[in-house]
Amino acid sequence: MKINLIVSILLIASFSITNAQNWNSIKKNVPKNLTPKSTGLTEKEIGDGLKEALNKGVEKGVAQLSKTDGYFKDAEIKIPMPEKAKKVEEKLRKLGQGKKVDDAILSMNRAAEDAANAAKPLFVDAIKNMSITDAMSILKGEKNAATEYLKKSTTAGLTEKFKPIIKTSLDKVGATKHWETVFSTYNKLPMVEKVNPNLEEYVTEKAIYGLFVQVAKEELKIRDNPSARVTDLLKKVFGK
Repeated sequence: MKINLIVSILLIASFSITNAQNWNSIKKNVPKNLTPKSTGLTEKEIGDGLKEALNKGVEKGVAQLSKTDGYFKDAEIKIPMPEKAKKVEEKLRKLGQGKKVDDAILSMNRAAEDAANAAKPLFVDAIKNMSITDAMSILKGEKNAATEYLKKSTTAGLTEKFKPIIKTSLDKVGATKHWETVFSTYNKLPMVEKVNPNLEEYVTEKAIYGLFVQVAKEELKIRDNPSARVTDLLKKVFGK
């Protein structure tokens, strides 16, 4: 089996790019006794290639998200007002208080951008600790196998580490103040049910979601774009 086919299977399994029908079709072509010998690569080379690809994806993904507008101008991961606060947003906009809402939304995204770099060491550790068994399981697994591996390996650590960093970032960019302004304004209105979602938990959850989405995008570039394979190992495993 050619190397490019193996790598395509691996990355498709990782990041949920193809639909279920295409994925099932591809899996039918994978021998059940697939071994490194049949691919021309050792298990270590497959594992190292996957790790390096994930590391490159993390590095570029985090760099993108930590830029100004990394979250705010990406429609897929932009952090909106929480679902439970939609009625707050709608009510205030109707009352001509839309700028307060806009300021709160912008500041939440700025906080996520400010905190993004803190995720990199945790992702790197998870990738470093990936075993050969993990790599081969991802290769033979379902289409979201690598994503699920990273989520399982890092979400708890990211959440724990991100909360205090997000809090600092929220204060730093003025998000806490804007949040309090929005909800104190709303909660003072007559005949409304008081609403005040937990800002730190919400932004932490959304920031972590955005990290996984962005890393998946960067990994796809390595698969699809030969010029993104910037090291000898990536060229060997993914093809020139």
